[in-house]
Amino acid sequence: MGLNNIMIKNKTMKKIKLFGLTSIFFSLIACGQTTQKNVQSDIPDDWKTIDESFFTIQYPDSFELNKSGQMGMSFILLSKQTSQQDLFRENVNLIIQDLTGQNINLDKYVEISEGQIRTMITNGNIIESKRIKTDDLEYQKVIYTGTQGQFKLKFEQYYLIVKQKAYILTLTCETNQFDKYQAIGEKIMNSFKIK
Repeated sequence: MGLNNIMIKNKTMKKIKLFGLTSIFFSLIACGQTTQKNVQSDIPDDWKTIDESFFTIQYPDSFELNKSGQMGMSFILLSKQTSQQDLFRENVNLIIQDLTGQNINLDKYVEISEGQIRTMITNGNIIESKRIKTDDLEYQKVIYTGTQGQFKLKFEQYYLIVKQKAYILTLTCETNQFDKYQAIGEKIMNSFKIK
């Protein structure tokens, strides 16, 4: 392998690592005439809809929408604060990463992301990682725990790769609140449709 090929490969690997790290980092920080592909439907009629150029997603009125784009997120949906002592707001967020020219498929993306969970997240521990296929879509569901400052957190992520874009949907909860929010978090994430 020539020096140029090694340099190109090293640059590509750095970009790949940055993509995976970015999706994990943002998850931790987070306190149309075309055919649509979706994870799942079955959403109540009174839910609100975020309708963007690449995707749509639905959510209940009980969550607060933030579309400021902070930290590269397309949106973040924040749960209501339950008390003055509730210092962490459980949330669902989306990050979209452009993978054009990176030659990264879903298998590679999962491999990179899982490696970073194990090595870069304080006390990072993968509980579940499985491939899910629907009639029109394939994605990876990953559940893991980790520590961010004073918070012990549990995450559920969906990784989707469509048209050279990575879509990372993340439910982030305090570990002791995960069971309470998992069903509603999954319902929100399962309403996600790619245009």
